[in-house]
Amino acid sequence: MRTAYSVETVRAAERELMARLPEGALMQRAAAGLAAACADVLGRVYGSRVVLQVGSGDNGGDALYAGARLARRGAGVRAVLLAPGRAHAGGLAALRRAGGSVAEAGASGVRLVEQADLVVDGIVGIGGKGGLREEAVPWAEAARRGRGVVVAVDLPSGVDADTGEVRGAAVRADVTVTFGAYKPGLLIDPAREYAGVVRFVDIGLGLGPVGGAGAGVRAGAGAARVEALQHADVARLLPVPAAESDKYRRGVVGIAAGSARYPGAAVLAVAGALRGGAGAVRYVGPAGGAVLARHPETLVSERGPARAGRVQAWVVGPGAGDDAATVGEVLAADVPVLIDADGLRLAEVGAVRGRGARGVPTLMTPHAGEAAALLGVEREVVESGRLAAARELAGRYGAAVLLKGSTTVVAEAGGGGAVRVNPTGTPWLATAGSGDVLSGLGGSLLAAGLSAVDAGSVAAYLHGLAGRFAAEGAPASAEDVAGRIPEAWRSVVRAPAARG
Repeated sequence: MRTAYSVETVRAAERELMARLPEGALMQRAAAGLAAACADVLGRVYGSRVVLQVGSGDNGGDALYAGARLARRGAGVRAVLLAPGRAHAGGLAALRRAGGSVAEAGASGVRLVEQADLVVDGIVGIGGKGGLREEAVPWAEAARRGRGVVVAVDLPSGVDADTGEVRGAAVRADVTVTFGAYKPGLLIDPAREYAGVVRFVDIGLGLGPVGGAGAGVRAGAGAARVEALQHADVARLLPVPAAESDKYRRGVVGIAAGSARYPGAAVLAVAGALRGGAGAVRYVGPAGGAVLARHPETLVSERGPARAGRVQAWVVGPGAGDDAATVGEVLAADVPVLIDADGLRLAEVGAVRGRGARGVPTLMTPHAGEAAALLGVEREVVESGRLAAARELAGRYGAAVLLKGSTTVVAEAGGGGAVRVNPTGTPWLATAGSGDVLSGLGGSLLAAGLSAVDAGSVAAYLHGLAGRFAAEGAPASAEDVAGRIPEAWRSVVRAPAARG
């Protein structure tokens, strides 16, 4: 599992480690990793043109020491000092000893940035808030216009390390070299888009990139802010039938979806559920004929959710129109429930919170527009602050929340604890019916016994992989995505790391 930690946790780990190391050793570790990454990007270091954009913090020091290492290998290294009086003195001296120099911070400096083979962004560190200051904006723009590769030190300057928000101008990096621990902003849009390819450098903080903590600060309950599952994590969570399993022991998922106007939503939700690991799927709603025509193995009932027969979980809402009665009936059940689409609009806050009070899991799966409507804010607010929006919804409803989008995030009921981010997917998944498939898949995993957070996380992971396999660089329909879920499942369990 890839784990990202808050700035506060990283800073505490740095302080503890620095107390045990010689002065400056930690910065030298970071600079060595940064220089190695820059050399890999350049390919040929000797004779290359490198420009360092240096701010007043430790990121600027990292950039200067890394620049010195590159200069000793024959690169022409120039540093632009955005705060000349506060540049890291030791790093600046090291650069000059290695043959590097300081460039004028005017028009000639801008031209150097534009003509460089590589630009190192050391303007602002992980503590920066609110976008770049006005005087730094021209340098970010010059790097973007230039022909060289932009390498960010720890985090692109101007993005929020803890939230992934971008509240102003920021550097757009091609590569980000991050030290000691991933930061949430590297995994969550919109900041993730600014980071480019992320390279991790272990500097001994004990906050590893794959969860767990070594010496130093331990990853306690509040330390890990963001988690991203990998193949091995998903493989361990997938339900596997035992020799004595039958369809009921494997779990039965109920689908209350579709309407006369939207029968396809029911068909697609059932398609996702049939491929999600449960032993059987029951369907309740007005689209029974359409469901049976496409999926004859479905158990169809016309008697309503309460009288449909035994289920271990329900999915309610896709294409449901204004059928509030069915939504209310499902929410009254004492089994896990996934609420999607129209169900989100029709579900009463008190009814959902009441389920949490009874200890019955609920998973809500809104996209940004639906989340905005539930929170009473503009869609842009949700899209620019996905982590905060998911946490707030989870707190307000007392339910786990899977917020769909360019970065799908899954928050625990109540909004506390770590938030999961999904690393799989493709923009081609932004197609009608894709969310219905995801809902059915997630509901099936709930019925198979996964917790709400695990069901949401695993469903998003498999759905994202299935989307990649279905698209392969071209448009794909929701039906195509559903059909590739078994392939995504097999790819996870057959991966070398998953097999151990």
